[in-house]
Amino acid sequence: MDLGLKNKRALVCGASAGLGLACAEALAREGVHILSVARREELLKTTCASLLELGAASATWCSADITTEEGRKAVFQMQSDFDIVITNAGGPMQGDFRGFKREDWLKAMDANMLTPIEITKRVLDGMMQRGFGRIVHITSSGVKQAVPGLDLSNGVRAGLTGFMAGLARSAVQSGVTINQLLPGTFDTDRLASNFKAQSQRTGIDAQTLLTQRLQKHPAKRLGRPEELGAMCAFLCSQYAGYINGQNILMDGGSYLGV
Repeated sequence: MDLGLKNKRALVCGASAGLGLACAEALAREGVHILSVARREELLKTTCASLLELGAASATWCSADITTEEGRKAVFQMQSDFDIVITNAGGPMQGDFRGFKREDWLKAMDANMLTPIEITKRVLDGMMQRGFGRIVHITSSGVKQAVPGLDLSNGVRAGLTGFMAGLARSAVQSGVTINQLLPGTFDTDRLASNFKAQSQRTGIDAQTLLTQRLQKHPAKRLGRPEELGAMCAFLCSQYAGYINGQNILMDGGSYLGV
């Protein structure tokens, strides 16, 4: 299927590994111009080379912390007129809300709520003027079903979801869609770090915790990053213009709601 994305211009955040990289790879296969952003410069260089091999129209990179104003400034100095934007940042630290300070909440809000809003603010009007835009925010299944021990993430990501739900309705008539992808347990470094932190809290081996989780999971496996990448590419496609303001859950059916 030709997704109609050839020569579109994309900004992909957190693109050096994991789900961000998977999204960049899926877009590269569609012939997109990709600007990859992450903090790890060496990984970005390798990533851009692989994106070109996959078919990207071009692949450039910016080594920056997108969750800071300085990082966003560096990105938008390189380019500002994007057709596609994928926001993605590592989740905040785990723990019970009783142990968090005000600074912890503000840091989490900056990274996982305000940063996607600020990026959207930078690109939305241009997309609307040009008559095409796709914005996809990678958040968490915790938006649908709160994850124990991820109190910071559950709270701030829900705030982003509420804001984007309203904003999406104001942009779609101009050809711009805004959607969220909600990953469950995907095979990423982030998930491994979550199990490591849980292991430290409980004293149970991380591999044992993973096995226990998968035994209760309907799919009996972790999600593969390329599965989410493919969904992201479709949401950016010419066929997804009527999918807007949605929170698309990718968790193998573990959410028990209807």
